[in-house]
Amino acid sequence: MVLASINQSTHLNRTINLIFDWLSNQLDNEQLAWLTQKQSELLKGATQRSFFIAFSLVPRRLGKANLVLTDEDLKVAIEICPGWHPQHWRVDGLARTLLVLSLIKGNSEDYQSILDQLFSAADIDELVALYQALPLLPSPEKYQDRAAEGIRTNMSVVFNAVALHNPYPAHYLSELAWNQMVLKAIFIDSPLHKIISLDHRTNPALSQMLIDYAHERWAADRSVTPELWRAMGAFTTDSMTEDLIKVLDHPDPMQQEAGAIACMISHSEKIKSLLESRPKLKTFSQQQTWNSWTQNYLDSNPTHTAK
Repeated sequence: MVLASINQSTHLNRTINLIFDWLSNQLDNEQLAWLTQKQSELLKGATQRSFFIAFSLVPRRLGKANLVLTDEDLKVAIEICPGWHPQHWRVDGLARTLLVLSLIKGNSEDYQSILDQLFSAADIDELVALYQALPLLPSPEKYQDRAAEGIRTNMSVVFNAVALHNPYPAHYLSELAWNQMVLKAIFIDSPLHKIISLDHRTNPALSQMLIDYAHERWAADRSVTPELWRAMGAFTTDSMTEDLIKVLDHPDPMQQEAGAIACMISHSEKIKSLLESRPKLKTFSQQQTWNSWTQNYLDSNPTHTAK
């Protein structure tokens, strides 16, 4: 227990120092002086009120510029927290994370109740910063209910802070919560390929949920994002044969190719066999992965919607 506590403290210090270095490279002297002062106060055990005021003032004092990081920075980020993608953060979000971690270091006994109050009173930008920071907090497994709360929100930007470019769900959410997150991402048109470890957490229950969703959409004469098949992973079943035929014969090549990859990786031999009568799609699916398909259609053309 003592060793675990020491390791956690060391990791917290390393994360704080890394974030401070990044911000030091992007803030001007006046901004950095303000942040340094507020961080120092928190490390010395500043009052709860001081923390709340500093946290709320961050955008006004430091701005909302996008964070600029090098490849080496991103490499270190992954070492600190596997799956962390801070290149998608803003300066204000990172600075707020620094203040939260400094609060934790300086108030190791009381910080959890303070964070609970902060979550309850936070505005949208503050919630985004807090949810992005979840995987960096000590004992992150304690915040599973909090993450599930973020998934249930009706604010898409807050939902995306939990679901997209965030390693927390993959590491800590239950299968039920994970499945609900993926289904909601589809429902609100959030890009599934930005969900960390999507391919590794596919499961039979999610596959059934998604095919039921597809049937509802088709019955209403509405389209289904081809990313749905990626979220199903290899868990397509014989009962979905007609569904895959519908996709393979779709007029949109994007839909066809998604269906082909789904068939190729399926555990169902009946599903795999659908490619035998479609040699071009079979060849494509043998040469491509979900990542290359995503790069072709989505990363290289952000305006191309996966619908």
